[in-house]
Order: sequence, then structure tokens, then C-alpha cells
Amino acid sequence: MTTTTTSASGANRGVRVIDHQPAGPALYTFGGVPPVAEIRPGDVLRTFTEDCFGGAVRTVDDLPSEVCAQFNPVTGPFHVVGAEPGDTLALHFAAIAPARDWGMSATFPHFGALTSTHTTPTLQPPLEERVWQYDLNLQTGTVRYAARRSDFVVELPLDAMLGTVGVAPAHGEVRQSIVPDAHGGNLDTPQLRPGTTLYLGVNVPGALFALGDGHARQGHGEVCGVAVECAMHVTVAVDLIKQVATPWPRIETDTQLISIGAARPLEDAYRISQQDLVGWVVELTGLELLDAYQLVSQAGQAAPGNVCDPLYTMHAAIDTAVLRGATAYGGAHRRLRALVRPMR
Repeated sequence: MTTTTTSASGANRGVRVIDHQPAGPALYTFGGVPPVAEIRPGDVLRTFTEDCFGGAVRTVDDLPSEVCAQFNPVTGPFHVVGAEPGDTLALHFAAIAPARDWGMSATFPHFGALTSTHTTPTLQPPLEERVWQYDLNLQTGTVRYAARRSDFVVELPLDAMLGTVGVAPAHGEVRQSIVPDAHGGNLDTPQLRPGTTLYLGVNVPGALFALGDGHARQGHGEVCGVAVECAMHVTVAVDLIKQVATPWPRIETDTQLISIGAARPLEDAYRISQQDLVGWVVELTGLELLDAYQLVSQAGQAAPGNVCDPLYTMHAAIDTAVLRGATAYGGAHRRLRALVRPMR
């Protein structure tokens, strides 16, 4: 069900708020399906996203292979009015909050970075399928890890994020939601947390974006293949930058610009992210290509998003202070952050 209200008071007076509660069959793809709701640039969307298990894994005895027919459902797609190929969609995440006081994780026999997979077969036995339950304390902002084979317990900081956000791919292609690529998808980068803005290149009319795969927290690389998977309440402000292309997913925070590459091997994902960041720095500063390459080489940072999915993700980041006040996308991040600040 989708409802629309308009703010009549406060600093966000006149902002349309779209409340969408998913209904009907779950969505597991980007592309290939009609939109569930229409969003205008400047609107704020509030919605719910299910965890990667579709809510079916609720105890440590619920083996995903037995209770899940598919993985990684997303909410959407949403049609953005006026979005056309060659534009850039800006999604500012005002809030990503756990919808439950628990999250689940698991290991799988042929999934993750430290096991045999279908693309890297080995002779050792497959890993055991095992499930962990995490208790979330929203008051203290912590996630409780409890070992399954001992009494070891430790509290970890809650760091809610979305693992999967994307638009419909180009040329009518349909991609599984578990795959990351230039359209976004299963990026699994912890930087996609509240307060950030994600930029995605538009490939089809309306953009058709979808989102989901909430994580209560995730380490860089998502090494076992599964984070602390959790259903989320999400608030996102939507904007459109006309006639500005974005070749790979990009993130802007209050202090950093981040480019994301997706590929196998991981070296290629690294190269894509670094090449995109160097090009972005050229655009923002007017630096000559090799001067920008040199600056990113000395001031840049890099980390893996995931090294377990069909394509791996790497991100390349640079502090905006290094760029001496350069403004990305006409100040879209600051504008959207101000738009949603009263709604936090």
C-alpha cells in the first residue's frame, strides 16, 4: 500500500512524503517488472525492507537452505518522474533503522570468501551450514555476538546500512538482486549508512530503483558472505540531476567522496573504483589527469565491500577537504541532507 502526505509545517514545509508498505510477491531482480509507486524529485520515501532471508530465518535451527526459496528481496521498483537515460539519481538516506530487535547470520557450504565455490572449486569438504542469532539493543546501539560452540559473547556497535540499492540496468537487462554492477545492486559497502547520498546512473525511463538487504552491521569484505541480516525501516530523499551521467555507483558523505567498482577478479573491481574516482576528481577540480591520479594515489583510501557475491565490490574514497571545497553534483548531498534533517 502506498500513501502520500505533504508536510504543512516546519523546515520541510511542502515536502511530499510517500509511505509505501510492500505487498504482493517479493522482488528479487533489478529490471523487468513494473513500478509499485511513483516518486517525484524532492519527495521523501518511507518504506520497509525485509532481510535477505525474507524473514524466514528466525532461530538458529532455521537453516536457510531449508526455509528460503530465494535470497535478497528488495522493495520497489519506484518510478522517478522525469528520469531519463543519461541522468543521475540521487538517493539520500535519512534513516535506516532495524525493524526488529534481532538479526541473523549464517555460513553456507559453497558461499563466502574462505570456502570452495562453483567458480573456485577445491578438494576440501564444504563448510557446515550454520546460523547465528544476534540480539539488537536499540537503546544502547549494540549488536550482541554469541559463539555457537562456546560461551564467548561480545557487544559490537550497531551500524545499520543497506546492502542492496540499485536501478534497472540498461538495454532491458534483468539482473538478480544478489549481483552488484554498474547499476548498483548488491554493493554490500558499510558506507551506505544513514547520512549518506548514493548516486546512480539512470539507464531506463523512470530509473526504477529498488532497495533492501539491511545489515545491522557488516565487516569490510563480508568475508563469510552474510552480514547481521535485519529488516529495516528506511527513509530516503530522492532527487534527480538532469543530463549528468554517472558511470559507476558513487557515495557522498559529509567528509568523503566514494567510487564503487564491481567485477571479478577483485583486482578489476579495485581498478574500476580507482579509475572512476580519479575521473571524478578531474571533473570536480579541473586537475589534469595525471595530477589527479597522483593526488588520489597519495590521499585516497580503499576497502572491499564484498568478496563473496557473483561480482566483488571495492570502493575508493578521498576526503573532500583534500579537494579544496569542490562541490559534487551541484551540492545535491547538502541540499537533501537539509531537506530531511527535520524528519530525523
